Amino acid sequence: LDLKSVAIIKHDDYYKDQKDMSIEARYKVNYDHPLSLDNDLLVSHIEALLKGENILKPTYDFEAYTRSAITECVEPKKVIILEGILILTDERIRKLSDIKLFVELDDDTRFIRRLQRDIKERGRSVESVIDQYLNTVKPMHHKYVKPTKRHADVIIPNDYNHDVAVDIIVSKIKMILGDKS
Repeated sequence: LDLKSVAIIKHDDYYKDQKDMSIEARYKVNYDHPLSLDNDLLVSHIEALLKGENILKPTYDFEAYTRSAITECVEPKKVIILEGILILTDERIRKLSDIKLFVELDDDTRFIRRLQRDIKERGRSVESVIDQYLNTVKPMHHKYVKPTKRHADVIIPNDYNHDVAVDIIVSKIKMILGDKS
């Protein structure tokens, strides 16, 4: 699969713009609830890409807890990968998707990865990550994320080497594209 024919869109970049809220109010937003995301904009962007149009994708500033003023031009590609834990909660997005994947991970591993990422990449404190995980992340995962695996075409357990699953998915994408290589 030629990666030049792939566009990757992160659902996190579609968190709602909160520049009109105080930073204290932004801290209190439940970012693990589906309503924290601007799926209307994401759907319109997917539809535009499918029509062959460029989009200006928002980018999210995790340190400011709001959208950045910077946008990214995304050109239409043969393959569009939508990445995010809440992607499958929206029926419109599911209908626009040819292949729906769910990567399954146990709570402990998910927490450790989140803790490491949020401290390293997002400048968060250990205490703030633990508090958020216990109060919103874990409950929202079980309420909204985990139930969406029933919409997935493929469920990938992420606790072992998953080369076989990746090979199957790449083969399916090539088949959809009519790529014989």
